[in-house]
Amino acid sequence: MSVLTHRGLDEIRATLREYLDPHPPALSLPPAAYTSAELWDLECERIFRRSWFLVAHTDQLARKGDYVSLSIAGEPVVVTRDGEGVLHALSPVCRHRLMPLVEPGAGQLKSFTCPYHRWNYALDGRLRGAPYMEGNTEFAKADCRLPRFAVAEWNGFVWVNTDAAADPIEPHLELAAHRYAAYRLDRMTLVDSWSLEWQVNWKLVMENGHENYHVLGLHQQTLEPFMPGGGDVAVEHFSPWVLHARIPFTLPLPAQTLRLDEMQQSNGMVLVGFPASAFIALSDQVVWLTFVPQTIDRVRVLGGVLTTPELAAAGDASIERTQRAVTAMINDEDRIGLEAVQRAVGSRFAERGHLSPKEAPGMLAFYRNLAEALLGDTPWPGPVGESR
Repeated sequence: MSVLTHRGLDEIRATLREYLDPHPPALSLPPAAYTSAELWDLECERIFRRSWFLVAHTDQLARKGDYVSLSIAGEPVVVTRDGEGVLHALSPVCRHRLMPLVEPGAGQLKSFTCPYHRWNYALDGRLRGAPYMEGNTEFAKADCRLPRFAVAEWNGFVWVNTDAAADPIEPHLELAAHRYAAYRLDRMTLVDSWSLEWQVNWKLVMENGHENYHVLGLHQQTLEPFMPGGGDVAVEHFSPWVLHARIPFTLPLPAQTLRLDEMQQSNGMVLVGFPASAFIALSDQVVWLTFVPQTIDRVRVLGGVLTTPELAAAGDASIERTQRAVTAMINDEDRIGLEAVQRAVGSRFAERGHLSPKEAPGMLAFYRNLAEALLGDTPWPGPVGESR
């Protein structure tokens, strides 16, 4: 690494250290944080390879052989359910000659068969067949299997960590569970899902997701009328993995099929899972999103819309059409805005920006987590129950 790139990374790290102060500056990250190859490598090592990502809803993995396949910062992952109902998160790279067993996406299969040389693996990753390998006396079929990753299922949400020895995510999520008990998340039904690609650095997306101030500009017609950007967002930081935020509505939004309290009727209830996952409860509906880092300037956007079984069974097509349309508009509005920001971060006039009180609480909480993950001398994250 050259002296110049060393200096660039050192400057970014020095900036991150500011956010660990009890009174951090209300300033955004330096522009180089969204383009630095050295910082990206550090993020891959210290964050993406040891973090939990929300990758699917259980409805997408309901039957034997259902699978969801994706890449997390270049690491291929497939999640599937076997005949015993057990979820498995595996590396879908053939142990023979490195051919991907499945492409990114979703589907159903009885087993994994490599399209290159027809090696076949069970849904739990065990090698079942390897044509014409009997003549290789050093090869032991029983010792060959797909590497495993950590996987968890919590209230219908499926999480993956590419560190197979990772501490469980469920205890962290349970710290915020009381905020969502009335939504009956474990009973909700998936009515829409998507997989999109945005040309933007993952941190720009997550900054956007930690504040509602941007609604003033990016969502003037879709969100501003009922979830205004001038509202004050309340933030609760439960653990290094879990943050809860409340975004106020213009008027209370009563639920048709749920018994929600005054706080829940008056706010969008957001759970953010560091580094890049979230869901928001809005009356009888929940929208989940994960912005899976792919490269320095590219994310894969996974998500879906959930509603109660009663509304899903009622067959009210207008509710589903409206939710799909609004979600598509919001996703496209965010994409257009954030991709424009990504194109501008390389300007020679780009510099750190002052944060509004409407955006600072959430963004500074994100920056603190980012700093602790990238700078800490001790293993990250911290213990369950650590809060601020």
